[in-house]
Amino acid sequence: MPELIAGRGGIFDVEVDGRMIFSKHDAGRFPEDSEILDQLA
Repeated sequence: MPELIAGRGGIFDVEVDGRMIFSKHDAGRFPEDSEILDQLA
């Protein structure tokens, strides 16, 4: 079940089972849908 956890200062990270699969801070942009979905497959 997805869960939204509010961050501060423009933080947008996607974690699955405690593993970071995308970080806006590291990438400098928001993820494409396929980037997240590919990690979930």
